Amino acid sequence: MFKEQNQTSPMSIKRIVSFLPSATELLYELGVQDMLYGVTHECKYPEDVKTKSCMINSVINSEELSCKEIDFKTCQLIKEGMDVFVLNTQNLLKADPDLIISQETCDVCAANTNHVNKAIQILQKKPMIYSMNPHNLQEILESVSEVGKILEKENEASIIIETLKNRIKNVKKQVTVTNLKVLAIEWIEPFFTAGHWIPEIIENAGGKNLISSPGEYSRQLNIQEIISSDPDIIILMPCGFDIERILLEYKILRDDKAWCTLRAVRDKNIFAVDANSYFSKPSIRTITGLEIIAKMINPEQFLSLNVPENSFLQIK
Repeated sequence: MFKEQNQTSPMSIKRIVSFLPSATELLYELGVQDMLYGVTHECKYPEDVKTKSCMINSVINSEELSCKEIDFKTCQLIKEGMDVFVLNTQNLLKADPDLIISQETCDVCAANTNHVNKAIQILQKKPMIYSMNPHNLQEILESVSEVGKILEKENEASIIIETLKNRIKNVKKQVTVTNLKVLAIEWIEPFFTAGHWIPEIIENAGGKNLISSPGEYSRQLNIQEIISSDPDIIILMPCGFDIERILLEYKILRDDKAWCTLRAVRDKNIFAVDANSYFSKPSIRTITGLEIIAKMINPEQFLSLNVPENSFLQIK
């Protein structure tokens, strides 16, 4: 969604601030990183982004808290009407952006409308605002096109989109009918389903997605729902976590009696993925996520498909 705050035109966009990691990644792919003057604490890819000024920080130190503690703190902040993220006003004023890219998909995962409104209030020169809100793969591709159009990088955006479409087609054409039931879990304590683009990714990769539906928000679920769904494969992808962090959190499940009754657990069909890099964000790297899941659930079929090293792990 594009909102014009003044008469700024794409030709006059010279300074960009990204409140969204997936947008930051896209700006680098479009080759406009030199126009990027501000990012968030969650913008970690590519490596060069760490040299950019930070506009947004979280009030929750997720590195020191467990899944349960993060959930409790987040719910407490929301209940009290407080922000999960804070805006660094000094850095924003120095950045003096012509364009701010944000999102309205999730108030917990990234900066949102509230932070955009605060930014507009303190900036003397009112920037353009573009909100990226993809809920499925098609909308992720559309956001690439829209950002490319705003920045007059239509050709570059078209090349990116065509490449991604070909990769999706390459996976889908190799998939044969499978009855493997796949459950993706976005949070461990409490359990949350993986929503938005994840169910679609699972279906395109040849699995039968359980519980959640394409495009839907993730929601809390209980162990009985998991037991009743009887998954063949469970994929753990807690929002923002890498594999090492997921393994730390998984310790609480190893001694959970109900969890250990699951057939997928008994058959050792539990996988951890690098959620932060390939699944949690509506970035173009979700297509890599599709390839990862395809190789995970159909290893023989996708033997020649190369995926990033350490992008998934079967938990023994």
